[in-house]
Amino acid sequence: MTDRTTDHTSERTAGIEHADREQVTTLTRAARRASLVLAQISRAEKDRALRALADALEASTEAIVAANGEDLARGVADGMPQGLQDRLRLDADRVAAVAQAMRDVAGLPDPVGEVVRGSTLANGLQIRQVRVPMGVVGMIYEARPNVTVDAAALGLKSGNAVILRGGSAAASTNVALVEVLRKGLADLGLPEDAVALLEGGHGAVRALMTARGEVDLLIPRGGAGLIQSVVTESTVPVIETGIGICHVYVDAAADLDKALAISLNSKTHRPSVCNAAETLLVHEDVAGTFLPRALTALHEAGVALHLGNRSEVVARSVDIPYAEATEADFSTEWHSLEMNVRVVDDLDAAMDHIRRHGSGHTEAIVTEDRAAARRFVAEVDAAAVMVNASTRFTDGGEFGFGAEIGISTQKLHARGPMALPELTTTKWIVEGDGQTRS
Repeated sequence: MTDRTTDHTSERTAGIEHADREQVTTLTRAARRASLVLAQISRAEKDRALRALADALEASTEAIVAANGEDLARGVADGMPQGLQDRLRLDADRVAAVAQAMRDVAGLPDPVGEVVRGSTLANGLQIRQVRVPMGVVGMIYEARPNVTVDAAALGLKSGNAVILRGGSAAASTNVALVEVLRKGLADLGLPEDAVALLEGGHGAVRALMTARGEVDLLIPRGGAGLIQSVVTESTVPVIETGIGICHVYVDAAADLDKALAISLNSKTHRPSVCNAAETLLVHEDVAGTFLPRALTALHEAGVALHLGNRSEVVARSVDIPYAEATEADFSTEWHSLEMNVRVVDDLDAAMDHIRRHGSGHTEAIVTEDRAAARRFVAEVDAAAVMVNASTRFTDGGEFGFGAEIGISTQKLHARGPMALPELTTTKWIVEGDGQTRS
Protein backbone atom coordinates (compact mmCIF):
# COMPACT_ATOMS: atom_id res chain seq x y z
CA MET A 1 0.00 0.00 0.00
CA THR A 2 1.31 3.47 -0.89
CA ASP A 3 2.06 5.72 2.06
CA ARG A 4 -0.20 8.81 1.92
CA THR A 5 2.54 11.02 3.43
CA THR A 6 4.82 10.12 0.53
CA ASP A 7 2.04 10.97 -1.92
CA HIS A 8 1.49 14.40 -0.39
CA THR A 9 5.22 15.13 -0.24
CA SER A 10 5.50 14.27 -3.93
CA GLU A 11 2.53 16.49 -4.75
CA ARG A 12 3.97 19.41 -2.80
CA THR A 13 7.17 19.00 -4.79
CA ALA A 14 5.06 19.29 -7.93
CA GLY A 15 3.40 22.43 -6.56
CA ILE A 16 0.19 20.72 -5.37
CA GLU A 17 -0.72 21.30 -1.75
CA HIS A 18 -3.02 19.01 0.20
CA ALA A 19 -5.68 21.74 0.23
CA ASP A 20 -5.52 21.99 -3.58
CA ARG A 21 -6.06 18.26 -3.99
CA GLU A 22 -8.88 18.28 -1.45
CA GLN A 23 -10.63 21.16 -3.23
CA VAL A 24 -10.43 19.38 -6.58
CA THR A 25 -11.62 16.09 -5.09
CA THR A 26 -14.59 17.83 -3.47
CA LEU A 27 -15.50 19.58 -6.73
CA THR A 28 -15.12 16.51 -8.92
CA ARG A 29 -17.18 14.26 -6.65
CA ALA A 30 -19.98 16.82 -6.57
CA ALA A 31 -19.71 17.31 -10.32
CA ARG A 32 -19.91 13.56 -10.89
CA ARG A 33 -23.14 13.37 -8.89
CA ALA A 34 -24.53 16.31 -10.86
CA SER A 35 -23.54 14.73 -14.18
CA LEU A 36 -25.56 11.62 -13.40
CA VAL A 37 -28.65 13.80 -13.02
CA LEU A 38 -27.95 15.80 -16.20
CA ALA A 39 -27.44 12.62 -18.22
CA GLN A 40 -31.04 11.60 -17.55
CA ILE A 41 -33.04 14.80 -18.01
CA SER A 42 -34.94 15.42 -21.23
CA ARG A 43 -34.10 17.90 -23.94
CA ALA A 44 -37.16 19.94 -22.96
CA GLU A 45 -35.89 20.24 -19.38
CA LYS A 46 -32.41 21.24 -20.53
CA ASP A 47 -33.72 23.83 -22.97
CA ARG A 48 -36.06 25.30 -20.36
CA ALA A 49 -33.13 25.56 -17.95
CA LEU A 50 -30.91 27.26 -20.53
CA ARG A 51 -33.53 29.89 -21.30
CA ALA A 52 -34.12 30.53 -17.60
CA LEU A 53 -30.37 30.90 -16.97
CA ALA A 54 -30.09 33.34 -19.88
CA ASP A 55 -32.87 35.43 -18.33
CA ALA A 56 -31.08 35.31 -14.97
CA LEU A 57 -27.85 36.56 -16.53
CA GLU A 58 -29.61 39.51 -18.16
CA ALA A 59 -31.38 40.31 -14.89
CA SER A 60 -27.97 40.42 -13.19
CA THR A 61 -26.31 42.60 -15.82
CA GLU A 62 -25.56 45.45 -13.44
CA ALA A 63 -23.75 43.22 -10.93
CA ILE A 64 -21.85 41.37 -13.67
CA VAL A 65 -20.68 44.59 -15.35
CA ALA A 66 -19.64 46.01 -11.96
CA ALA A 67 -17.56 42.90 -11.22
CA ASN A 68 -16.05 43.10 -14.69
CA GLY A 69 -15.18 46.73 -14.03
CA GLU A 70 -13.10 45.62 -11.04
CA ASP A 71 -11.18 43.18 -13.26
CA LEU A 72 -10.64 45.80 -15.97
CA ALA A 73 -9.39 48.39 -13.50
CA ARG A 74 -6.94 45.88 -12.09
CA GLY A 75 -5.84 44.91 -15.60
CA VAL A 76 -5.25 48.51 -16.65
CA ALA A 77 -3.23 49.12 -13.48
CA ASP A 78 -1.13 46.05 -14.26
CA GLY A 79 -0.48 47.19 -17.84
CA MET A 80 -2.77 44.71 -19.60
CA PRO A 81 -2.54 45.18 -23.40
CA GLN A 82 -5.52 46.69 -25.20
CA GLY A 83 -6.25 43.46 -27.08
CA LEU A 84 -6.55 41.48 -23.85
CA GLN A 85 -8.66 44.22 -22.30
CA ASP A 86 -11.07 43.81 -25.21
CA ARG A 87 -11.31 40.06 -24.58
CA LEU A 88 -11.97 40.69 -20.90
CA ARG A 89 -14.52 43.50 -21.24
CA LEU A 90 -18.23 42.87 -20.59
CA ASP A 91 -20.72 45.70 -21.02
CA ALA A 92 -24.51 45.48 -21.11
CA ASP A 93 -24.53 44.63 -24.82
CA ARG A 94 -21.97 41.86 -24.38
CA VAL A 95 -23.86 40.38 -21.43
CA ALA A 96 -26.97 40.36 -23.61
CA ALA A 97 -25.00 38.66 -26.39
CA VAL A 98 -23.69 36.02 -23.98
CA ALA A 99 -27.22 35.37 -22.74
CA GLN A 100 -28.49 35.13 -26.31
CA ALA A 101 -25.77 32.60 -27.11
CA MET A 102 -27.15 30.51 -24.26
CA ARG A 103 -30.64 30.74 -25.75
CA ASP A 104 -29.19 29.76 -29.13
CA VAL A 105 -27.79 26.59 -27.56
CA ALA A 106 -31.29 25.80 -26.31
CA GLY A 107 -32.46 25.86 -29.92
CA LEU A 108 -29.87 23.36 -31.11
CA PRO A 109 -30.47 19.62 -31.49
CA ASP A 110 -29.58 17.55 -28.44
CA PRO A 111 -26.78 15.12 -29.33
CA VAL A 112 -27.41 12.86 -26.33
CA GLY A 113 -29.16 9.68 -27.41
CA GLU A 114 -28.39 10.17 -31.10
CA VAL A 115 -27.78 6.82 -32.82
CA VAL A 116 -24.51 7.10 -34.72
CA ARG A 117 -24.88 3.70 -36.35
CA GLY A 118 -26.56 0.40 -35.67
CA SER A 119 -27.73 -2.87 -37.11
CA THR A 120 -29.41 -6.16 -36.36
CA LEU A 121 -27.10 -9.15 -36.61
CA ALA A 122 -28.02 -12.50 -38.13
CA ASN A 123 -28.45 -13.96 -34.63
CA GLY A 124 -31.04 -11.31 -33.78
CA LEU A 125 -28.82 -9.11 -31.62
CA GLN A 126 -29.62 -5.41 -32.01
CA ILE A 127 -26.57 -3.19 -31.68
CA ARG A 128 -26.48 0.61 -31.57
CA GLN A 129 -23.71 3.14 -31.09
CA VAL A 130 -25.31 6.01 -29.14
CA ARG A 131 -24.00 9.43 -28.13
CA VAL A 132 -23.68 9.89 -24.35
CA PRO A 133 -22.21 12.68 -22.20
CA MET A 134 -18.51 12.71 -21.33
CA GLY A 135 -19.38 13.18 -17.65
CA VAL A 136 -17.14 15.76 -15.95
CA VAL A 137 -15.41 18.30 -18.20
CA GLY A 138 -12.74 20.71 -16.98
CA MET A 139 -12.04 24.04 -18.68
CA ILE A 140 -8.83 26.02 -18.13
CA TYR A 141 -8.88 29.37 -19.88
CA GLU A 142 -7.65 32.94 -19.71
CA ALA A 143 -9.40 36.32 -19.56
CA ARG A 144 -12.46 35.41 -21.62
CA PRO A 145 -15.51 35.58 -19.31
CA ASN A 146 -17.85 34.67 -22.18
CA VAL A 147 -16.19 31.24 -22.09
CA THR A 148 -17.58 30.77 -18.58
CA VAL A 149 -21.14 31.01 -19.87
CA ASP A 150 -20.51 29.19 -23.16
CA ALA A 151 -18.94 26.24 -21.32
CA ALA A 152 -21.80 26.08 -18.84
CA ALA A 153 -24.40 26.21 -21.61
CA LEU A 154 -22.77 23.57 -23.78
CA GLY A 155 -22.08 21.40 -20.74
CA LEU A 156 -25.70 21.49 -19.63
CA LYS A 157 -27.08 20.80 -23.11
CA SER A 158 -24.68 17.87 -23.65
CA GLY A 159 -25.39 16.45 -20.18
CA ASN A 160 -21.96 17.21 -18.69
CA ALA A 161 -20.99 18.87 -15.45
CA VAL A 162 -18.26 21.48 -15.93
CA ILE A 163 -15.47 22.63 -13.62
CA LEU A 164 -14.20 26.03 -14.71
CA ARG A 165 -10.80 27.58 -14.05
CA GLY A 166 -10.71 31.03 -15.58
CA GLY A 167 -7.67 33.29 -15.55
CA SER A 168 -7.00 35.48 -12.53
CA ALA A 169 -7.51 38.57 -14.72
CA ALA A 170 -11.23 37.75 -14.87
CA ALA A 171 -11.58 36.49 -11.30
CA SER A 172 -14.31 38.89 -10.13
CA THR A 173 -16.33 38.51 -13.34
CA ASN A 174 -16.19 34.72 -13.25
CA VAL A 175 -17.31 34.61 -9.61
CA ALA A 176 -20.28 36.83 -10.46
CA LEU A 177 -21.25 34.75 -13.51
CA VAL A 178 -20.96 31.39 -11.77
CA GLU A 179 -22.96 32.64 -8.77
CA VAL A 180 -25.83 33.58 -11.12
CA LEU A 181 -25.65 30.22 -12.93
CA ARG A 182 -25.50 28.11 -9.76
CA LYS A 183 -28.37 29.98 -8.14
CA GLY A 184 -30.37 29.65 -11.34
CA LEU A 185 -29.82 25.88 -11.45
CA ALA A 186 -30.84 25.51 -7.81
CA ASP A 187 -33.99 27.57 -8.40
CA LEU A 188 -34.89 25.16 -11.21
CA GLY A 189 -34.40 22.11 -8.99
CA LEU A 190 -31.26 21.06 -10.86
CA PRO A 191 -27.90 20.35 -9.17
CA GLU A 192 -25.96 23.58 -8.80
CA ASP A 193 -22.74 21.54 -8.91
CA ALA A 194 -23.32 21.08 -12.63
CA VAL A 195 -21.28 24.32 -12.84
CA ALA A 196 -18.37 24.90 -10.47
CA LEU A 197 -15.50 27.37 -10.29
CA LEU A 198 -12.04 26.21 -9.25
CA GLU A 199 -10.27 28.81 -7.16
CA GLY A 200 -6.69 29.03 -5.95
CA GLY A 201 -3.31 29.27 -7.64
CA HIS A 202 -1.17 27.10 -9.88
CA GLY A 203 -1.31 24.21 -7.43
CA ALA A 204 -5.08 24.00 -7.78
CA VAL A 205 -4.75 24.01 -11.57
CA ARG A 206 -2.18 21.21 -11.42
CA ALA A 207 -4.46 19.23 -9.14
CA LEU A 208 -7.23 19.53 -11.74
CA MET A 209 -4.88 18.56 -14.57
CA THR A 210 -3.82 15.42 -12.72
CA ALA A 211 -7.28 14.35 -11.52
CA ARG A 212 -7.31 11.39 -13.88
CA GLY A 213 -10.34 9.20 -13.25
CA GLU A 214 -12.16 12.10 -11.61
CA VAL A 215 -12.25 14.42 -14.66
CA ASP A 216 -13.11 12.83 -17.99
CA LEU A 217 -11.90 15.56 -20.33
CA LEU A 218 -9.85 18.74 -20.04
CA ILE A 219 -10.03 21.62 -22.54
CA PRO A 220 -7.50 24.47 -22.39
CA ARG A 221 -8.32 27.73 -24.12
CA GLY A 222 -5.91 30.62 -24.27
CA GLY A 223 -2.39 31.52 -25.32
CA ALA A 224 0.35 29.20 -26.47
CA GLY A 225 1.96 29.01 -23.01
CA LEU A 226 -1.23 27.97 -21.24
CA ILE A 227 -2.14 25.39 -23.87
CA GLN A 228 1.34 23.85 -23.94
CA SER A 229 1.42 23.65 -20.15
CA VAL A 230 -1.91 21.82 -20.00
CA VAL A 231 -1.02 19.45 -22.85
CA THR A 232 2.36 18.48 -21.41
CA GLU A 233 1.50 18.33 -17.68
CA SER A 234 -1.98 16.78 -17.69
CA THR A 235 -2.72 13.16 -16.95
CA VAL A 236 -6.39 13.84 -17.76
CA PRO A 237 -7.23 13.41 -21.49
CA VAL A 238 -6.92 16.79 -23.25
CA ILE A 239 -8.43 18.28 -26.39
CA GLU A 240 -5.90 20.82 -27.60
CA THR A 241 -7.24 24.16 -28.74
CA GLY A 242 -4.52 26.01 -30.58
CA ILE A 243 -3.44 29.57 -31.06
CA GLY A 244 -4.45 31.33 -34.25
CA ILE A 245 -1.62 32.26 -36.59
CA CYS A 246 -3.88 32.61 -39.62
CA HIS A 247 -2.99 33.68 -43.16
CA VAL A 248 -4.72 35.27 -46.13
CA TYR A 249 -3.08 34.35 -49.44
CA VAL A 250 -3.92 36.54 -52.44
CA ASP A 251 -3.35 34.44 -55.53
CA ALA A 252 -2.36 35.59 -59.02
CA ALA A 253 -5.93 34.89 -60.13
CA ALA A 254 -7.59 36.78 -57.27
CA ASP A 255 -10.39 39.29 -57.68
CA LEU A 256 -8.50 42.16 -56.05
CA ASP A 257 -11.62 43.90 -54.75
CA LYS A 258 -12.59 40.71 -52.94
CA ALA A 259 -9.01 40.31 -51.75
CA LEU A 260 -8.94 43.79 -50.25
CA ALA A 261 -12.24 43.33 -48.41
CA ILE A 262 -11.25 39.88 -47.11
CA SER A 263 -7.79 41.04 -45.98
CA LEU A 264 -9.20 44.02 -44.09
CA ASN A 265 -12.01 42.06 -42.47
CA SER A 266 -9.72 39.19 -41.48
CA LYS A 267 -7.36 41.58 -39.67
CA THR A 268 -9.46 44.47 -38.41
CA HIS A 269 -12.93 43.07 -37.64
CA ARG A 270 -11.79 41.92 -34.19
CA PRO A 271 -8.01 41.68 -34.04
CA SER A 272 -7.77 40.24 -30.53
CA VAL A 273 -9.37 36.88 -31.36
CA CYS A 274 -7.80 33.66 -32.60
CA ASN A 275 -9.36 33.69 -36.09
CA ALA A 276 -7.97 37.13 -36.96
CA ALA A 277 -5.38 36.98 -39.74
CA GLU A 278 -1.78 37.70 -38.72
CA THR A 279 -0.08 37.49 -42.13
CA LEU A 280 -0.99 38.59 -45.64
CA LEU A 281 0.75 36.68 -48.44
CA VAL A 282 0.56 38.16 -51.95
CA HIS A 283 1.52 36.50 -55.25
CA GLU A 284 4.25 38.48 -56.98
CA ASP A 285 2.19 38.78 -60.19
CA VAL A 286 -0.40 40.98 -58.46
CA ALA A 287 1.76 42.55 -55.74
CA GLY A 288 2.46 45.72 -57.74
CA THR A 289 -1.27 46.33 -58.26
CA PHE A 290 -2.71 45.01 -55.03
CA LEU A 291 -0.23 46.00 -52.34
CA PRO A 292 -0.44 49.80 -52.76
CA ARG A 293 -4.19 49.55 -52.14
CA ALA A 294 -3.92 46.96 -49.36
CA LEU A 295 -1.10 48.63 -47.42
CA THR A 296 -2.81 52.01 -47.64
CA ALA A 297 -6.14 50.59 -46.44
CA LEU A 298 -4.53 48.64 -43.60
CA HIS A 299 -2.55 51.68 -42.51
CA GLU A 300 -5.65 53.88 -42.58
CA ALA A 301 -7.42 51.27 -40.43
CA GLY A 302 -4.70 51.68 -37.81
CA VAL A 303 -2.77 48.48 -38.56
CA ALA A 304 0.95 48.51 -37.75
CA LEU A 305 2.71 46.75 -40.63
CA HIS A 306 5.59 44.29 -40.45
CA LEU A 307 6.85 43.95 -44.02
CA GLY A 308 9.17 41.50 -45.70
CA ASN A 309 10.32 40.11 -49.04
CA ARG A 310 9.66 43.01 -51.43
CA SER A 311 6.50 44.34 -49.77
CA GLU A 312 8.55 47.08 -48.08
CA VAL A 313 9.48 48.47 -51.51
CA VAL A 314 5.79 49.08 -52.17
CA ALA A 315 5.33 50.72 -48.75
CA ARG A 316 8.10 53.17 -49.47
CA SER A 317 6.59 54.02 -52.85
CA VAL A 318 3.27 55.02 -51.23
CA ASP A 319 4.88 56.52 -48.10
CA ILE A 320 3.43 54.01 -45.61
CA PRO A 321 5.35 53.53 -42.32
CA TYR A 322 6.43 49.99 -41.50
CA ALA A 323 8.78 47.81 -39.49
CA GLU A 324 10.97 45.18 -41.10
CA ALA A 325 9.42 41.77 -40.46
CA THR A 326 11.54 39.16 -38.71
CA GLU A 327 11.11 35.40 -38.89
CA ALA A 328 9.82 35.56 -35.31
CA ASP A 329 7.13 38.03 -36.41
CA PHE A 330 5.77 35.49 -38.86
CA SER A 331 5.23 33.05 -35.98
CA THR A 332 3.58 35.63 -33.70
CA GLU A 333 -0.10 35.85 -32.80
CA TRP A 334 -0.39 39.62 -32.42
CA HIS A 335 -3.81 39.91 -30.68
CA SER A 336 -3.83 43.51 -31.93
CA LEU A 337 -3.86 45.75 -35.00
CA GLU A 338 -0.54 44.46 -36.30
CA MET A 339 0.01 42.42 -39.45
CA ASN A 340 2.83 40.80 -41.36
CA VAL A 341 2.96 41.12 -45.14
CA ARG A 342 5.13 39.11 -47.54
CA VAL A 343 5.32 38.76 -51.32
CA VAL A 344 5.60 35.13 -52.47
CA ASP A 345 6.67 33.68 -55.79
CA ASP A 346 3.67 31.42 -56.30
CA LEU A 347 1.08 29.15 -54.66
CA ASP A 348 3.74 26.63 -53.61
CA ALA A 349 5.74 29.33 -51.84
CA ALA A 350 2.59 30.52 -50.03
CA MET A 351 1.76 27.01 -48.86
CA ASP A 352 5.37 26.44 -47.78
CA HIS A 353 5.23 29.62 -45.68
CA ILE A 354 1.98 28.46 -44.08
CA ARG A 355 3.49 25.04 -43.30
CA ARG A 356 6.43 26.70 -41.54
CA HIS A 357 4.57 29.38 -39.62
CA GLY A 358 0.87 28.44 -39.40
CA SER A 359 -0.74 27.04 -36.26
CA GLY A 360 -3.25 24.76 -38.01
CA HIS A 361 -6.17 27.05 -37.18
CA THR A 362 -7.56 28.85 -40.27
CA GLU A 363 -6.03 29.62 -43.66
CA ALA A 364 -7.64 31.55 -46.53
CA ILE A 365 -7.00 31.78 -50.26
CA VAL A 366 -8.47 34.46 -52.50
CA THR A 367 -8.57 33.24 -56.11
CA GLU A 368 -10.82 32.75 -59.11
CA ASP A 369 -8.68 29.79 -60.24
CA ARG A 370 -10.54 26.67 -59.15
CA ALA A 371 -7.48 24.47 -59.64
CA ALA A 372 -5.46 26.70 -57.29
CA ALA A 373 -8.29 26.64 -54.76
CA ARG A 374 -8.49 22.83 -54.92
CA ARG A 375 -4.74 22.50 -54.34
CA PHE A 376 -4.85 24.93 -51.41
CA VAL A 377 -7.76 23.08 -49.80
CA ALA A 378 -6.10 19.70 -50.32
CA GLU A 379 -2.57 20.58 -49.26
CA VAL A 380 -2.94 23.14 -46.47
CA ASP A 381 -3.14 21.39 -43.09
CA ALA A 382 -5.55 23.41 -40.97
CA ALA A 383 -8.77 22.94 -39.02
CA ALA A 384 -10.54 25.34 -41.40
CA VAL A 385 -9.66 26.43 -44.94
CA MET A 386 -11.45 29.39 -46.50
CA VAL A 387 -11.85 30.01 -50.22
CA ASN A 388 -12.73 33.63 -51.02
CA ALA A 389 -13.93 34.29 -47.46
CA SER A 390 -12.63 35.96 -44.30
CA THR A 391 -10.80 33.95 -41.66
CA ARG A 392 -13.21 35.50 -39.14
CA PHE A 393 -15.88 32.95 -40.05
CA THR A 394 -14.15 30.12 -38.16
CA ASP A 395 -16.48 30.29 -35.20
CA GLY A 396 -19.11 28.03 -33.69
CA GLY A 397 -21.82 30.65 -33.96
CA GLU A 398 -20.98 31.51 -37.58
CA PHE A 399 -20.96 27.81 -38.48
CA GLY A 400 -24.45 27.44 -37.00
CA PHE A 401 -23.36 25.52 -33.90
CA GLY A 402 -24.34 28.19 -31.38
CA ALA A 403 -21.74 28.83 -28.69
CA GLU A 404 -18.48 26.90 -28.96
CA ILE A 405 -16.25 25.43 -26.28
CA GLY A 406 -13.14 26.25 -28.31
CA ILE A 407 -11.49 25.65 -31.67
CA SER A 408 -9.47 22.45 -31.80
CA THR A 409 -6.31 22.39 -33.91
CA GLN A 410 -5.55 18.75 -33.19
CA LYS A 411 -6.72 15.81 -35.33
CA LEU A 412 -8.16 13.37 -32.80
CA HIS A 413 -11.88 13.27 -31.86
CA ALA A 414 -12.56 16.94 -32.56
CA ARG A 415 -11.16 19.48 -35.02
CA GLY A 416 -12.26 23.04 -35.66
CA PRO A 417 -15.08 24.72 -33.70
CA MET A 418 -16.19 22.37 -30.94
CA ALA A 419 -19.81 22.40 -29.95
CA LEU A 420 -22.29 19.88 -28.62
CA PRO A 421 -21.34 16.67 -30.49
CA GLU A 422 -17.68 17.13 -29.54
CA LEU A 423 -18.65 17.12 -25.85
CA THR A 424 -20.08 13.62 -26.13
CA THR A 425 -18.60 10.19 -26.45
CA THR A 426 -20.39 7.03 -27.54
CA LYS A 427 -21.65 3.89 -25.88
CA TRP A 428 -22.49 0.59 -27.58
CA ILE A 429 -25.87 -0.77 -26.56
CA VAL A 430 -26.56 -4.40 -27.41
CA GLU A 431 -30.04 -5.88 -26.90
CA GLY A 432 -30.76 -9.55 -27.19
CA ASP A 433 -33.26 -12.24 -26.28
CA GLY A 434 -31.11 -14.80 -24.54
CA GLN A 435 -28.44 -15.19 -27.26
CA THR A 436 -25.17 -16.84 -26.20
CA ARG A 437 -21.94 -17.05 -28.15
CA SER A 438 -20.90 -20.43 -29.45
